[in-house]
Order: sequence, then structure tokens, then C-alpha cells
Amino acid sequence: MSEEDEDQAPPKRPRATPPPDQVLDNVLETVLQFLAAPRDRSAASLVCCSWHRAESATRVSLAVRNILAASPARAARRFPNAHHILLKGRPRFADFNLLPPGWAGSAFRPWAAAFASAAFPALRSLSLKRITVTDDDLDLLARSLPASFRELSFLLCDGFSSRGLASIASHCRGLRVLDVVDCEMNEEEDDEVSDWVAAFPRGATNLESLCFECFTPQVPFAALEALVARSPRLRRLGVNQHVSLGQLRRLMALTPHLTHLGTGAFRPGDGAEDEGLDLGQILTAFSSAGRANTLVSLSGFRDLAPEYLLSIATVAAANLTSLDLSYAPVTPDQFLPFIAQCRNLETLWVLDSVRDEGLDAMASFCKKLQVLRVLPLDAHEDADELVSEIGLAAISEGCRELRSILYFCQRMTNAAVITMSQNCPELKVFRLCIMGRHQPDHMTGEPMDEGFGAIVRNCSKLTRLSTSGRLTDQAFEYIGKYGKSVRTLSVAFAGDGDLALQHLLQGCSKLEKLEIRDCPFGDAGLLSGMHHFYNMRFVWMSGCNLTLQGCKEVARRLPRMVVELVNSQPESERTDGVDILYMYRSLEGPREDVPPFVKIL
Repeated sequence: MSEEDEDQAPPKRPRATPPPDQVLDNVLETVLQFLAAPRDRSAASLVCCSWHRAESATRVSLAVRNILAASPARAARRFPNAHHILLKGRPRFADFNLLPPGWAGSAFRPWAAAFASAAFPALRSLSLKRITVTDDDLDLLARSLPASFRELSFLLCDGFSSRGLASIASHCRGLRVLDVVDCEMNEEEDDEVSDWVAAFPRGATNLESLCFECFTPQVPFAALEALVARSPRLRRLGVNQHVSLGQLRRLMALTPHLTHLGTGAFRPGDGAEDEGLDLGQILTAFSSAGRANTLVSLSGFRDLAPEYLLSIATVAAANLTSLDLSYAPVTPDQFLPFIAQCRNLETLWVLDSVRDEGLDAMASFCKKLQVLRVLPLDAHEDADELVSEIGLAAISEGCRELRSILYFCQRMTNAAVITMSQNCPELKVFRLCIMGRHQPDHMTGEPMDEGFGAIVRNCSKLTRLSTSGRLTDQAFEYIGKYGKSVRTLSVAFAGDGDLALQHLLQGCSKLEKLEIRDCPFGDAGLLSGMHHFYNMRFVWMSGCNLTLQGCKEVARRLPRMVVELVNSQPESERTDGVDILYMYRSLEGPREDVPPFVKIL
């Protein structure tokens, strides 16, 4: 080797390049991170094996909309990096006491065990809906959730008590959200109630949302006030009916960044916090710290003193986008002055106590309204008529941006429903509940066929429909022909026979959830949907004309569908007919925790 050779730099080695498959996977994972819609991600995962792997690795939000349909082990293998998990349990008709207690009492237990075994190591939030959760489940969760865990919410759940909440509060030290909404918690004696509010860490907390409006026992106010005082990030606060107006005022003074408020009782109490309380002090509480500009959501009002609601109208209502008065039986005179200030309202829940007069005023002022629920003060069939087709027509005339409506009433006309379909063609959800069974158009005596036909014909984006009133097979022919976007359909006390069900199952090609009760549909109607059941999440039929033989035929021909027969009648009143059919897709096959009143075919 010469000196020249020694002075030369050594030749550069070629840089190693990753294999083409790895490059593709990296690119795919980067691209899929920007794909948020679950349907789009599911479609992408079906392209090929590499797309399936990339989608699995990048999925951060997981929704299991039937807790019986997939095991936690399968979900963890498929989505190991899930940050946010939503689990749903009982079907919606369980809210009407159509399912016996204990139908799926232990369904959450395997999931609790999976969370405890770190099956989802990146878990940050967990949302549970219509699930039975025990205190032992919550204790297991609290002691084993990862340090990254931040949010826990319960909606329409049951089975737990203050002891379970105390476990969560004491062990989940990084908790930012704890919401308990519309849950039926276990009853406790006064000396058994745990002071779960005092169980939070003593220092400053990271709480951003704390809602416990459905919690029945009284919470020690001193502990609640201390918790709120050391939670500087708190933006959502929903307290229960034991928190008086004077106490609420003190809590509001500690939460300058509050945007969502659940007010509790909203009337003065007997404690020291309410001595000398006047309307001016409440007005100051809602206007201080710029709250008139930051408060966007109000709910609660569980024991309302109407004069205090009127007193805050000018300062609290102007920037509201959401208002829930579903626990406050306000009259038109009490409702009108407040709703007149709500020019930016987008979501409103209200009782029918506001009458047609209140709905007409609301339609005049709330031009930006998108979601409306008019709920019954008295849900019995023979209740007094408070709202009618007049209110519905006024809503459709004034609220042209409406996207979702749930409307309870005692009577209706086809003309009002047709007007709704013409004025609000962007509707995605239309749920009309005429509480009297088989009620026709009360003006003409005709069935409500043309009204619902107009809804599915003119509202092409409709994804959810609930029917009621006197309906013949003609209405279901309309729904099958024009309801091509409908994914959730609820039917009660309607139809003439199996032909109606055949129209639905053969026409609604995107149907995923079908809920039917007390309709004259039998085996022929059920069997007409054999081609579509594998594409559906579930079918619920109760009080229909099904037979055991017909249900067995479905189970035989569709082995990957779980066919459950539920007998909700007392032992002495049971017959050979099928009381409840609940049929759903499952990746795991029939469940093992089957109560004695359930038979799986």
C-alpha cells in the first residue's frame, strides 16, 4: 500500500435501507393516524394484511357497542394501543323495564380482569353505558389502571355504590374526568355511605370534569368544597339535589373557568350557606369572572325555585349552547323569559309542561337549535295533553337547522309531520312517541302512514327513526323504499302483519339495529331477514307472534348469530310463546354467564 493510498479516506459503506414492506407499513401508519371515522378505518383494515396490521397499530379509539359480542382478549390482540375505550351493555329497550334484573350481571367482569392485567397498557379513558358494574370491579380497576389513565364515565349503569367511587378517587391519582350520569346506584344505609369525595388526593388535583347529579345520598359539603378548591382546572361540575343554591354559589366562586354546570336543587336550603341569600347574590355568582361569556351548558334544576331561574336569564343564557330542563316542570310563563335570551342554543331538553305555547316561543328565538327533546311530565297513556301537533309544526317552522328530535305527545297529525319533513330536510334523527297506543291522525282519523312516509322520503340523511301511532303496512313499505340511510329503527304497537317486517328487512339495506315491541310480526317476517342479519348489530323483538320453532330455524341457518330467548314473565304466567328475542352478532359465540330465564338456541 502506497502513502497515497493511506491518505485516502476509506470508501463509504452503502446506507442500509429498510425493506419495502417496512417502508409501506411506516407510510400506512402515518396516513392512518389521520383517519378518524371508525367506518373508514374498518374499511381500510380489510384491504390486505399489511393494511390490517397498520390499522391495528394506530387505532387509539375502540368502541365495543355490544359487550357480549367480543372478548377483551380479542380486542386487546386486535387493538393493543387503544387509548380510549367505550363499552355498551344492555339494549336500549332495557330502559323500559323489559329485561329482568341480572340479564348480563357479570358481563363486565372479564373486562375488569383484562384492564387489571394490563391488556391495554396505553389506556387513558374508559366509558361505560348500560352496564352492571360492581364495587369489586371498580376496586380492581382502580388498583391496576396504568398511570396514563385520565377519564372514567358511567352512563345508565348500575350495580355499584359510593364504595366503588371511593376506590376510584383514592387510587386514580391522575384522574381528570369522573362522570356518573343517569345511573341507578345501589341503595345504602346512611352509615354505609362512603365519603368518596374526601377520598381524592389531598393536594391539588387534575380534575377537569366532576358530575354526580344522579348520586342519591348527601355528599358532605365541606369535603366537596375543599375538592373543588384544589381543582383549578375544573370546567365541568354537576352536583346532586342535596346541594342548595347557597352552596352552589360558593362552589361557583371557586371555579372561574367553569363552562358546564349541573346546578343541583337550585333553591335555597336550610344551611348556613343559604342564610340571607337573595337574587342579587345569585346574579353576581353567574356574572362574575366573565362567566356570562364562558358558561355554555346548564343542567340540573332538580328542585327548582322558578324565581331564581328568571333572575339569571339576562346573564347566564346569552351564550348557552346546551340547556337541560328535563327535571324542571316549568310552566310557559316561567319558560318564556328565559328561553327568549337563548339565541345561541343548539341543544335543548325540556318537559312538555312548557306546552305548545313554550315550544312556539322557543322556535321563535332559538334559530340555531339542532337537537331537541320534548319529554313527558307524565308518561302514562291517559295523561293530560300538554303538547300536540301545534308545537311540532312551530318547531319545524322556526328551527330549520334541526338535526335531531325526540317528541312525546298524546296526539299528532300527518300534516304536522309532513311539514316537519319539508322544513327540516337535514334531519338525521326523528323519534316521535305518541303515547296512546294505535292512535291515528286525530284530525282525519287516518293512519299516520303518510306522515312517516314523508319523513323518510324528504329527509334523505335520516339514520335513526322511531315510529308510533296507528301504522299500517303502507308505512313500512315507505320506510323500506325510501329509508336507505336508516341504521337504527324502533317500532312499537304498529303494523298489520308480517308483510310490514318484510318491507323493513328487505328494503333498509343499511339497517344495523332493529327494536320491535308489541307488533303482530311472526316467523315469516323474521325469516325474511336471513340475508341481512349478519350485517346487523342486533334484533330485539318482544311481545310479538314468534314461535320457538321459528327462532330455532334462524339459529340453525345463522350459526354465527347468538339467538337469546328471554322470559320476563313470572313462572306461573309463562307460556310456550317467545316472550323476548334478542339476537346479535358475536365473535365469541354464546356467552357462559346465562341466567335461568335466558335460553340460547
